[in-house]
Amino acid sequence: MFRRACALALMALLSLTSAGAEEKEKPLPKDLPPYGAVKPFASPQVTERSLPNGLTLWLVPRRGFPKVAFAVAVRGGLAADPQDRPGLSELIVATLDQGTKTRSARQIAEEIQAAGGDLSGNARADSILIATSVLSEKADAALAVLADVLQNATFPASEVDLAKRNAADRLRSQEADPFFLTSRALMKAIFGPHPYSVISPTQDSISQTTAAELRQEYARRFRPDQAVMVAVGDFEPGKMEAQIRATLGNWAAPREAPVPAAGKPVQSAPHAAFLVARPGSVQTTLAVGSLGPTRGDPDFAPAQVANAIYGGMFGSRLTRNIREDKGYTYTPFSYLNPRRHVAVFQTWAPVRNEVTGATLNEISYELNRMATTSPSEEDVKQAELYLIGNRAIDLQAGDSVARELASLWVFGLPAAELGRESEKIQKVTAQDVEAAGKKYFAAARQAVVAVGEEKVVKEELAPFGIAINPAP
Repeated sequence: MFRRACALALMALLSLTSAGAEEKEKPLPKDLPPYGAVKPFASPQVTERSLPNGLTLWLVPRRGFPKVAFAVAVRGGLAADPQDRPGLSELIVATLDQGTKTRSARQIAEEIQAAGGDLSGNARADSILIATSVLSEKADAALAVLADVLQNATFPASEVDLAKRNAADRLRSQEADPFFLTSRALMKAIFGPHPYSVISPTQDSISQTTAAELRQEYARRFRPDQAVMVAVGDFEPGKMEAQIRATLGNWAAPREAPVPAAGKPVQSAPHAAFLVARPGSVQTTLAVGSLGPTRGDPDFAPAQVANAIYGGMFGSRLTRNIREDKGYTYTPFSYLNPRRHVAVFQTWAPVRNEVTGATLNEISYELNRMATTSPSEEDVKQAELYLIGNRAIDLQAGDSVARELASLWVFGLPAAELGRESEKIQKVTAQDVEAAGKKYFAAARQAVVAVGEEKVVKEELAPFGIAINPAP
C-alpha cells in the first residue's frame, strides 16, 4: 500500500511538473499592450557654491522626507597610493573616524548614531568617499562631526593596529573568493603597471603601514581645494550653506601641491589568457575585459545600451545563451565600470569545469555578434527602458543622489550630467549601438582571466590557440 501511494504521489508530481512545463512553453499573447511611456530621472536642482578655501558645495534640497544625505569626495584614491603601499587608501578609510583632536572613536560613533545615521567610507580608484545620511532635524549635529573628521583625524596607534589586523583578515578572506581573485587578476592584466590596476592592499603593504604614514597621507589628500561636499535632502539651501561655511570654512589647504592624479592608461588590454590556479576547484570563474569609454565620452551612452543588450540585464543575449539555453551558469553578467580617465568593460561567468571552454566560446560569439551586427529596434528599446527605469529607481534615495553627484565631480563632469544621462540613453539608435559594438566589443580586444583547476583550464582553453599565462 505504501509503495502504491508513493507511486501515485510521484505520478501526480510528474503530471504537475509536465503541466507547468507546458504552461511555460506557451507563447506570449500577441495582443500585449505596447511599452508604457519612459519616465526618466529628472535632473535635480543643484545650488553650486565654492568657498574661499576652494571647497566645492553642491546642495540639492528635496522636501517631503525628513532626511539629509552628505557625501564628501576627496580626489586621490587607490590610484594615488604610493607604489610601495598599494591599497593604503583602504586603511585611511578604515581609521579616519577612529578619533580626532577632540572626539574619541566612540564619541564619533555615538554622535552620528544619535543623529540617525553612521559614517561610511569607500576607497575608489580616483577618490575617497565619506558619506552619511541622517535625520534632517539632526543635520547640524552630524555635520559638525563630519567636519571634525575631515579636518582633525588623529589615527591613534591602537586603532590603526586593530584596523591593520582586520584588513589582513579581510584580505585573507577575499583571497578565498574566486570573484576577488578574478577581479584582481583582470585589472592587472588590463592596466599592467598603471595604478588603476590596484583594487586592494597586499599583506606586505598592510603590515608595513604605520599610523604616522596614515597621518601624513591624510594631511596630503584631505584638503578643501581637492574636495566636494554634496548635501541632498530636506533643508533650506541658504541655511545649509551657512552651516557648512561655519564648520568647514576654516579648513585650510596645505602649501604643498595636491597629490597628482592618475594619468590616462596608454596600453590596450592584451588578447591573452591569464590563469589563477585554484587547486581542487569544481568550477572555473571566467572573466573577460577591456578598456571602454569614459563617463563623459559621447560613446558612453551607446556603450551602456550595447552592454545591456549583450550581458548587462537579465534578458540579455548572454543570459539567454549560456544560462537559459545551455545551462552553463546561473549568473552571467557584464557591466561598464567608469573611472576618471577610462572605463572597464567586463564580463563574468562562474561555470562548471567541463564547460569552461564552451562558455568562453559562447562569450566570444556574443561579443563578436555585438561587434559585427546591428541590433533590432526592439533590442534597443528594451535596453533603454531597462537602463532608464533602473536608474530612476536607484536615484529615489537621497544618499544615492549624493554619492552619484560626488562621483560626477571626481570625473570632472557637471552636476547637470545626472539628468542628461537619461536623455542621452533615449537618443541612442541601433546604428549608435552597432558603432559602439565595433569599437569596444570584439573578442580579440579582450583579456581573459580564468580562476580554477590549472589542468582543467589549460585543457579547456587549448583549442582557442591563445597564450595562457600565470596571472600577473
